[in-house]
Amino acid sequence: MKKSFNRRHFLAAAGSATVVAAPAAFAAPTPGKSLKIIGISCSPRQGMTTAAAVQEALDAAKGVDPRIETELIDLGGLSIAGWSPKPPEDDFVAILPKLQDPAVAGLIVGSPSYFRGFSSLCKAFIERCAPLREPRMLLDGKPVGAIATGGFRNGGQERVIDEIHTAMMCFGMVPVGGRPPAFMGGTLVSADDRIDGDELGLTTARNTGARVADFALLRPGAGGKQ
Repeated sequence: MKKSFNRRHFLAAAGSATVVAAPAAFAAPTPGKSLKIIGISCSPRQGMTTAAAVQEALDAAKGVDPRIETELIDLGGLSIAGWSPKPPEDDFVAILPKLQDPAVAGLIVGSPSYFRGFSSLCKAFIERCAPLREPRMLLDGKPVGAIATGGFRNGGQERVIDEIHTAMMCFGMVPVGGRPPAFMGGTLVSADDRIDGDELGLTTARNTGARVADFALLRPGAGGKQ
């Protein structure tokens, strides 16, 4: 007599298969392997509040795991044109190899909110990242977090984050928010060219950075938390 195989048996079998297969989705931990998270400040004002906010996120990311390494790329004062069939020899030439490094496990992109949208420098930077899509999607499946600064609490920061997320999805990246209250990303108020008085905003930046690190550690081969 054949054993009955009903829906309950099917679900139990499927669950068992999932449990068995799950470890294969993640490579075994690699001792000493470093994972790099790069932060990009897309403000034309070098070393100002957007750069400081991205650095806060990077510091939080670094604190998640000793294998996490971070680097801030401040685009302030650099000459970066938008995409063209024949890109110019501008400052982006020195940045591209950093983004092509196989050790890069995630990005944190920050921009000020100008007229409720991301900066033209941010747009140009993302357009010039086209070599990261062809001939191979170098950032595919890697996490990206977004940080936005504005002159007041509802200054378009959420829209800036949405624009960054949408653009980076074209590279196959996975947009991540932060732990509450950073549901979409880091949203900071820049008052008198300072962010140190915005404790809520600083918390969202730090939580976003930590979340990017969390997801970077979950990628196959990272040997991180499961």
